[in-house]
Amino acid sequence: MESRSLVVAQTSRSSECPPPFQLPIAQVRSVFDPSDVERRLGKLQAAAGDGREHESLRGTYERMLARGPERFQVKPAGVPEMASLYDALPNFTEVLDDVRRHVALSQDSRDGLEVTPMLLLGPPGIGKTHFARHLADLIGTGMNLVPMGSMTAGWLLSGSASQWKGARPGKVFEALVEGAYANPVIVVDEIDKANCDAQYDPLGALYGLLEHDTAGAFVDEFAEVPIDASQVVWITTANDPRGIPDPILNRMNVFEVQPPSPAQARHIALRLYQSIRAEHDWGSRFGETPHDDVLDRLAPLAPREMRRALMVAFGNARLDARAELRADDLPRAGNGRSRIGFMQ
Repeated sequence: MESRSLVVAQTSRSSECPPPFQLPIAQVRSVFDPSDVERRLGKLQAAAGDGREHESLRGTYERMLARGPERFQVKPAGVPEMASLYDALPNFTEVLDDVRRHVALSQDSRDGLEVTPMLLLGPPGIGKTHFARHLADLIGTGMNLVPMGSMTAGWLLSGSASQWKGARPGKVFEALVEGAYANPVIVVDEIDKANCDAQYDPLGALYGLLEHDTAGAFVDEFAEVPIDASQVVWITTANDPRGIPDPILNRMNVFEVQPPSPAQARHIALRLYQSIRAEHDWGSRFGETPHDDVLDRLAPLAPREMRRALMVAFGNARLDARAELRADDLPRAGNGRSRIGFMQ
C-alpha cells in the first residue's frame, strides 16, 4: 500500500503531564485498495435478492468507500528521551530499550515506525497490560485490547464469514478500517489462555498477521478484501509460554518481565499515589508524597492491586476528614479487620 508525507505535530492528551517526547504524524498510508471494495460491492449488488440478505456487508463496503483508504502513520522525529517511562516502569527496562532501538531505525528516513511483535511474559499483576497502555499513549495511536482468555472463536481477530447470522468484521479490520491510524497498537492479552478447539483456532490469524510480508495483504473473513496490517504494533502478554504454539513464539521478541524489586515496588507505589492524586480534583487535598509506612504496606502488592488499595485509603482518609494517608487506611487482605472504603 502506498504512503505519502504529511507532517503534523502530535501533542499530549493531558495538560497535567507533558509527554516524554513527541511523535509527529508524518505519513498518510492507504490500508486498502478502493477498487477491491468497489468490485466486491458490485458483485454483491448484482447477486442481491430482496436486498436484506447482505445488508451489513453492503453497509461495510459503503462505509469503507465513504471514509477512503488513507490513515495516519506516526513516525518519530528523533530518538526520544524516555527517562520518565524508565522511571515509571523500572522492571520493563529491557522492553523499553527495544522500543528505542526501533525508533532509532525509523528516524530521519521515509520509513514509518515499525516494532517487532513482542511477548511480555511474566506472572499476573506485574504490569504487562499497564506497559502496553503506556506504549500506546507514547505512540499516540491508541490501544485496541483483545482479551484472549475470554475468546471462544477465532473470528474475533479475523472476522466471521458474512453468510453466518450475526457475522461481523474482526478486531484487526475494525482497528484499521474503522480507526484513524495505519499503525495502531493491538494488545493480545493472555495469549496463553486462548480457547482452541477442532473447529476454531483463536490464534490462527496470528500466523500471517505477525509476519510483515503476509500481514500486508490480510483478508478479514467478513469483508473479504485485502487490508494492509503490516504496520500494526503487536503486543502480546502471557503468564506461561507453554500454552503458545512455537511458530507464534518464533514470530515475536520474547521478554521475561520480572516482578519489581522491593525498592522498585516502593517507587511504583509512590508514582501511582502521585498519578491518582494528579488525576482527581480531590487529590489536591492530599500531600505530594505519602508516609514511608504507607509505601511499605503497598510494596508487596502487584501494581494493579496497589491502585485499588490506594483508592480505598484515599476514601478512608476523606471519611476521617484527613489530608494524609495512614497505613491503617489501606485494606488488609485475608482478614476481617480491613476498613470499608471506596473502590475504583
